Amino acid sequence: MSPAAAAAAYGIDLGHALEVAVKCAELAAQVMRDVPRGLARTKAHPADVVTDIDVATEEAVRALLARTFPDHVVVGEELGGSADLDGGGPTWWCDPVDGTTNLASGLPWTSFSLALSVGRVPLVGVVGDPWRHEVLTARADGGAHQRRPDGSVVAVRASPVQTPEGQVVLTEWASHVPWPGMVELLEGLAGQHCTSRVMGSGTLAIASVGAGRAAGAVIGEFHPEDHLAALLLSAEAGAVVRDVAGRETRWPVPGPFSVAAPGVDAALRALLRPRPRMP
Repeated sequence: MSPAAAAAAYGIDLGHALEVAVKCAELAAQVMRDVPRGLARTKAHPADVVTDIDVATEEAVRALLARTFPDHVVVGEELGGSADLDGGGPTWWCDPVDGTTNLASGLPWTSFSLALSVGRVPLVGVVGDPWRHEVLTARADGGAHQRRPDGSVVAVRASPVQTPEGQVVLTEWASHVPWPGMVELLEGLAGQHCTSRVMGSGTLAIASVGAGRAAGAVIGEFHPEDHLAALLLSAEAGAVVRDVAGRETRWPVPGPFSVAAPGVDAALRALLRPRPRMP
């Protein structure tokens, strides 16, 4: 189903949905300024942390979405939820703070992620960077844009670079450990004189490709609440998104996926090979 058909099937005005998503990103930045971080608490294991800001942000965003789109489903990183990807209606995917470990440590590299989809068809997405005071936006078949602190809006595009040499490719740990194939990827990048970075937010890693700030990014596993907004952004900005089998997609199957400027797509894919998944 095309994005236009998916939106029409549920009477979604994509322009209005995008503006609401931007308001959510602005609300998230306000919560980060106003709500004390509190003590970091653990979830699945000691390296999986959450703060009061994570929870307060998702609660505020859910309240705004419920008032505006009462028939839409919301799935969030902290408060959960579920969606029917094979026949369900509109779903919002929210990660209130991607990079919570950085936030808890006071490192200024975190982001807010919100995307709307119908099934596996992404329609709109926003990535808020509270430290840069910017919001990156995307609308299916409508391009990608940067909203600056002064209120101006400019289009963003993936980098025109043609080789990974001298460039930056971003990746992320699988929580606090390497994902299968990550070490080999880093070694391959080094062999091509390409610098790798692990900054602590998969959302910003992917969005940086769409914003033209990195030549590529590779993430070990796709989660829509974490990555869908940034993937839509990068694809609309002209980057190439591929799943573990090398297929172009906007909804990767399980396994490592890559996002690359067109000129380095082939080189990056040559370094990424499917590996057995960790138990």
